[in-house]
Amino acid sequence: MTKSLVTGGLGFIGSHVVDYLLDQGHQVVTVDNRSANNDRFYDNPNVTQIYEDICNYETMKHISRDVDYVFHLAAESRLQPAIENPIDAVTRNCVGTTVMLQAARENGVKRFIYSSTSSGYGNNPAPSVETQPDDCLNPYSASKIAAEKFCKMYWELYGLPTVSLRYFNVFGERSPTRGQYSPVIGIFQRQKNAGEPLTLVGDGSQQRDFVYVGDVARANYLAAMMPLKGHEGEVFNVGSGKNYAIKEIADLISDKQEFLPKRSGEMETTLANIDKISSVIGWKPEVDVLEWIKNG
Repeated sequence: MTKSLVTGGLGFIGSHVVDYLLDQGHQVVTVDNRSANNDRFYDNPNVTQIYEDICNYETMKHISRDVDYVFHLAAESRLQPAIENPIDAVTRNCVGTTVMLQAARENGVKRFIYSSTSSGYGNNPAPSVETQPDDCLNPYSASKIAAEKFCKMYWELYGLPTVSLRYFNVFGERSPTRGQYSPVIGIFQRQKNAGEPLTLVGDGSQQRDFVYVGDVARANYLAAMMPLKGHEGEVFNVGSGKNYAIKEIADLISDKQEFLPKRSGEMETTLANIDKISSVIGWKPEVDVLEWIKNG
């Protein structure tokens, strides 16, 4: 039986990756130290769950034995905590990723799938394409993109096949709903359920590329299993290839709205070019955010 290790496997995206792997018949081990400021953690009785820090090399080396694939999602994944404590963000995102890469390398893992972020594009013009230069605007994006470089290096220097997936705005079931930097759709749904007005930053004209969490889980699986055709160590966008204004999203959920001052350092537009992941890995998104909201 194929054995996969998922770090951050109790979180929003990680738990969906776990479910998808189980559906494909994989034996799954998760690593999660429950340090994230999540609404809840998604324990799964069908997997081996290990509560440990990814920076613990000896433990990570031990649990990576006999593992075929590593899906590395554990990270400091929130913008504001990374800004407030850059050292912690770098430790989790750079050191933690390197520990996992080294453990995977020493145990002969077949492929290492790293969850990265589209925020590495910064102020590059949309649509974002993988050949654009990095433009990291904060410690979160800088540390996540730095870890991409380690993934690339582990392929080129040590021969560990790696793939880095740059997620755009992920939405769907189990989305976090707390904190101003949580995914906006989750916040809107919580506000509506509480009878509160939806809070829009600025005038809501910012456009975002929303990609469904189930599609993201499938992208992880395909990135592990499909031939990479000479693209080992490289970066792939995971988005929908289209975007919508935040105001348009809000209008579908509730007409009770209020507007907050704009935040500095945020992009006006995110939009993924997904030609590369489509042609190399064979992945395309299947769920549209507007249809998902309407059917919810």
